[in-house]
Amino acid sequence: MKLNIKDEEVAVFAIGGLGEIGKNMYGVQYKDEIIVIDAGIKFPEDDLLGIDYVISDYSYLVEHQDMIKALVITHGHEDHIGGIPYFLREVPNVPVYAPPLAAALIRGKLEEHGLLRTTELHELKEEDVLKFKNLWVDFFRTTHSIPDTLGVAVHTPYGAIVETGDYKFDLTPVGDQPAPNLQRMAKLGADGVLLLMSDSTNAEIPNFTKSERFVGRSIRHIFDGIQGRIIFATFASNISRMAQAISAAREHGRKIAVFGRSMETAMVNGRELGYLDVKDEELIDPHELNKMPADKVMILCTGSQGEPMAALSRIANGTHRQISIQPGDTVVFSSNPIPGNTVSVNHVINELEEAGATVIHGKVNNVHTSGHGGQEEQKLMLRLMKPKFFMPIHGEYRMLKIHTELAQECHVPADHCFIMDNGDVLALTADTCHLSGHFPAGDVYVDGNGVGDIGNAVIRDRRMLSEEGLVVVVATINMQKQAVFAGPDLLSRGFIYMRESGELINQAQHRVYRTIKNTFKQNEKVTEGMLKDAITSNLQEFLFDKTERHPVILPMLITL
Repeated sequence: MKLNIKDEEVAVFAIGGLGEIGKNMYGVQYKDEIIVIDAGIKFPEDDLLGIDYVISDYSYLVEHQDMIKALVITHGHEDHIGGIPYFLREVPNVPVYAPPLAAALIRGKLEEHGLLRTTELHELKEEDVLKFKNLWVDFFRTTHSIPDTLGVAVHTPYGAIVETGDYKFDLTPVGDQPAPNLQRMAKLGADGVLLLMSDSTNAEIPNFTKSERFVGRSIRHIFDGIQGRIIFATFASNISRMAQAISAAREHGRKIAVFGRSMETAMVNGRELGYLDVKDEELIDPHELNKMPADKVMILCTGSQGEPMAALSRIANGTHRQISIQPGDTVVFSSNPIPGNTVSVNHVINELEEAGATVIHGKVNNVHTSGHGGQEEQKLMLRLMKPKFFMPIHGEYRMLKIHTELAQECHVPADHCFIMDNGDVLALTADTCHLSGHFPAGDVYVDGNGVGDIGNAVIRDRRMLSEEGLVVVVATINMQKQAVFAGPDLLSRGFIYMRESGELINQAQHRVYRTIKNTFKQNEKVTEGMLKDAITSNLQEFLFDKTERHPVILPMLITL
């Protein structure tokens, strides 16, 4: 698999992250060197039954792994680092460079997958420079909903290829976190940005995104009026939000109990890296929780997205071993539902309300702000970078389209803007830019320990099983005598309730029996496969005629 580019051209492509939210992975290639930026996962939609994660198809990078000089990470969110263990299994020996918090999170993932000893993991700072034979890479500080976020500039002989990562322009970030480095962004623009690849997530929102400090004031105001226990749910990766909840708890004399594995890990990493100022005496062991007065406790937990196994979901449905909802409890959802999670979140809210808790959530209460910049921030990035060419990334098609229109408002010519798909290749020189071919970059499904062993056919079967059910046909057949010795018997799972459908079952059994006999009559040499095909076809037609449903038919023939 070779790219259709000339020797003097720079190639830019996405392995994931275009036309979708998640699975971010981008590449810059010049001569015999490739710089890979991020390696994320995407969480499955409801129709991907049984799938844990969706990752990228790494085939192109596997084939050209000797050219990969670095995997550079912009920040520590799952849609940017979650695919690293799967990538490194297929492409080992690639050095990984990541800012401190992302490096800590990656280290935990590598240890879990048994890859820590074999991986070269480097911690990045904004002032670091990575130099290679033809390319060199430097960085600029941004702000997002997680500390230690960097934009990446890959320098080529024709100018810089800039990938912003996820960003917003938060000029008053929480704690000691530095503000975005506008000076460095402006210098990149002055020196010459050949191509800007910019985050499109909030391209539909026509304003600036509120600062994280704005949410902090809302949290403190909410805490003022609560007398009972506070259960505070947010993303474990949103350490800035955790810091503000901890600060508000401290001001109100509340001790903090932490629940949820990822939240516990975030607490450890945040404290070690200095992003969470929490003293040991401010934390209480979960076992001591019930001994504390209700107005002296804040429970910090995972589950703000309604995940079934997260701490908050188990608290809501009464299956948590240490916490149950008490009268006077207030639950604060400090996040907005990710698309696809709204139903799950609403279900948990309903369960909490039914159990007697007061639930505070949504934009009305100002308990959440996005980590992605709106249109005004996207325009500011364009003005600072002044790119010759523009390629929107990290967004669904409509977001990429709107972002392209914003670029044109900022005087990037329409024919210099490129909306691409995963696997499309953009070829650049100092003065030219054009689409130049495509390579496979589809979705790969992770199911348990299996990676890529489940394709669309399996997903289709799972969908049919979930919607239409299963009918198993069992029969014992003597192939030499062309006779049915036993059966056929029918078993149904998820299709009909057999005790109440005796007549339909009897009719189906006679139909299968006649199908077997007719198959023997019409063919001199009958195989087991021929019988199974005939049974499946005839029974599907019969059952659809009677029920207007298409269950999966599974013939099980015992041949003598």
